[in-house]
Amino acid sequence: MSADGGVTRVVDRIRDPLEGPNTIGNSRGFWLGFLLVLAGAFAYPTFVSAYQAGNTALFLLYGLLALSLSVVWGYAGILSFGQVVFFGFAGYTFGIVSINLGSTLGITFAIPVAVLVATVVAFLLGYFMFYGDVSGVFVAIITLVVTLVLQTFMAQTAGDAWTIGSVPLGGFNGMPGIPNLAVGTEATSISFRGGAFYWVVLSALVVSYLGLRVLVNGRFGYAMVGIREDEDRVEMLGYDIRRVKLAVFTLGGTIAGFSGVLYAAWGNYIDPSVYSLTFATMPVVWVTVGGRTSMLGAVLATVSIEWFRQQLSITGSEYAMVIVGLLLLGVVLLLPEGFVPFVHRKVTEFRSDRDGGGVPDAPESPEGAAE
Repeated sequence: MSADGGVTRVVDRIRDPLEGPNTIGNSRGFWLGFLLVLAGAFAYPTFVSAYQAGNTALFLLYGLLALSLSVVWGYAGILSFGQVVFFGFAGYTFGIVSINLGSTLGITFAIPVAVLVATVVAFLLGYFMFYGDVSGVFVAIITLVVTLVLQTFMAQTAGDAWTIGSVPLGGFNGMPGIPNLAVGTEATSISFRGGAFYWVVLSALVVSYLGLRVLVNGRFGYAMVGIREDEDRVEMLGYDIRRVKLAVFTLGGTIAGFSGVLYAAWGNYIDPSVYSLTFATMPVVWVTVGGRTSMLGAVLATVSIEWFRQQLSITGSEYAMVIVGLLLLGVVLLLPEGFVPFVHRKVTEFRSDRDGGGVPDAPESPEGAAE
């Protein structure tokens, strides 16, 4: 066997678990473009200031939050307005633990603890919903109510009565003084800020994206998509749909929680606005615009929309949310599948017409595929 043939087999073996009918981008051309964009993204901090790199990291960590909703809503069909609940729980927990312990080892310990808290909260909320036979629009209502209740509660946590250890929750004023992300001990520690923090967030985003591709192209992913399309039929086939929903919802909470940790470390601050109605709806906007059935679309839409909103805010414009709302309305009415699935479908149709027919690498509609 030639060296080229051996390399090809190795590459195909790596690609195999990442590709399938539940994802868009199952070709060598896609992965070549993906690697080129990824290389440029990793090189980005070397060409900009540390401030600019850190600012871009905010958009990327929001991309993690979008991924958490994409896998929950796009694959299992569970519309959740509660992703910011887990985001906020993890952010507050990271701040409380890291400030109280006050050391690099304490910060390192705070990261898994915060993610674990978000995971447990997602599991408990999901358990009571799904094993209580709550489904459809009622899940969206319950998760939204939980979000708004938490905002109201956290907003009144001012004063000495609301202090955990040495850390006041701060009410509307929020919790300042959260340390930068760091790992290790006092003797051998690494602190992440600026470009280094950007690389951590980007790496987490890429690993999460690739890991979710493997998940949704496996047997569990088929069960998720089946539940999204027809719960009754999947249940008749012997699947415990409540268990599958709970697992997906909990996974989404874990990813959202890690995003919350990164957010708290990014700004060294967190306040009740993370539970606000505006912020709770943003992941739904990101995923809808990019494509509910496209994880990559959700990330691209998140970065684009948040960059655009920030630019409008810098110029003093008061119409950022109005424009975002109009964008959402336009996508729902004109491109209900989202930008990335729409572009993919058009490219597939063009290639099929050019080649005189052929089989696309993924179904053309959101009902038939997801990414």
